[in-house]
Amino acid sequence: MQTSYRVLAVDDEESILKLLERELNSDERIVHTAKSAQQARKMVAKNEYDVLILDIKLPDGDGLDLFTEFKAKLQDIEIILITGHGDIDSAVEAMRIGAYDYITKPFKLDRLELVLDRAFQRVWLQRENKGLRHTHEASDDDSLIGKSDPIKHIRFLIGKLRPSEIPLLITGESGAGKDVVARTVHSQSKRASHPLIIKNCAMLQRELVRSELFGHRKGAFTGASEAREGLISLAHKGTLFLDEIGDLPEDVQASLLRVIETKTYRRMGENEERRADVRFLFATNRNLAKAVENGQFNEALFHRINVFNIHIPRLKKRKEDIPLLVAYFLGRLSGGGDQCVVADKAMQLLLSYDWPGNVRELRNVLERALILTDNNVITDQALPKEILNCSATCEDSPPPMSLETVEKEHILRILSYYDNNKQKASEVLGIGRKTLYRKILKYGIES
Repeated sequence: MQTSYRVLAVDDEESILKLLERELNSDERIVHTAKSAQQARKMVAKNEYDVLILDIKLPDGDGLDLFTEFKAKLQDIEIILITGHGDIDSAVEAMRIGAYDYITKPFKLDRLELVLDRAFQRVWLQRENKGLRHTHEASDDDSLIGKSDPIKHIRFLIGKLRPSEIPLLITGESGAGKDVVARTVHSQSKRASHPLIIKNCAMLQRELVRSELFGHRKGAFTGASEAREGLISLAHKGTLFLDEIGDLPEDVQASLLRVIETKTYRRMGENEERRADVRFLFATNRNLAKAVENGQFNEALFHRINVFNIHIPRLKKRKEDIPLLVAYFLGRLSGGGDQCVVADKAMQLLLSYDWPGNVRELRNVLERALILTDNNVITDQALPKEILNCSATCEDSPPPMSLETVEKEHILRILSYYDNNKQKASEVLGIGRKTLYRKILKYGIES
């Protein structure tokens, strides 16, 4: 759970506001105050709050009307009402339509504190659940595996990005692992404890793109039967990763540029601006510079998202990563069963193939091979015909290795990659630690 949350207390009694501000502010809770409905509206427009405390009687309006207004406008927020004994019926009615709780005057601070913390717990859970529904769209294979110079350089760039909040553009062919880089950047950023929302722009319905990104109010367009939060709202305080940004409709690109530059946006059908506390990551397999020249991509947006670029080379250009990737995927795909190994001829074919589908294709080939394997050994007969046919045309095939040599090389690479952490290495290899120690002794592998 996040370390602190923000509260706005609205009451017309100056003494109550001073008490709340003095006694409730802490390391876990930031309290702001307003003494009128008008002032509350201004503060809500400028700041993000998690919980509101509203007095039912305000000098310039009805607290229940303000409750209804805020509840319709603000996402994932809980509202606690303060009321006198004569207004309890109104407070109970407000709870029926969405208020979290009510406190009667005179109130006890410890009771209010408890209700505040519980209200925020509900807010946090709602945001977590929304975020999870979207982050599940991404692949589970989210580790940046490899020892090649390009992968080392990508890790170096990600390390440099840790303290930064600037937009990032990730480029590379389809299947090269752009989503893996995005996940790694998020996990090492200051926003790692908040949601990573992932969306492929090519999958957005053209007529609903604005609604998907920015959200809409009820009745904003035909078919908008209820209000809906957009991806920017779901990524609040976290990261929004827009894959295949080159496929975002041109008429929406300018609106996205405005969000990046001003950190504000509007839901469809609303005039009020909301704050966008979001880190943006983008990816594409297209040449956006050429798309700009051809008038197919907004030039200003391109320059704004291309401040920092990480390019992922084709798997063909970093074949020394293939044995590590093979070991990693076999460990993940075995489902906790016995770890399969790759026969020497099959490994040579994997190393010789050009992998037009990149890392994604390698994973799919191994998944298919596991179905066809015998005795936990993947032979060349378990590989698809396009890889088998490659052996006749590839001139730079590495010299053949024995099965034991292949296994020894696998273990050496995994141990080296994980800095000789045998627990981690055994997990990735899909074998027990005792089995790993036996193989280390068998092959004379030194720490």
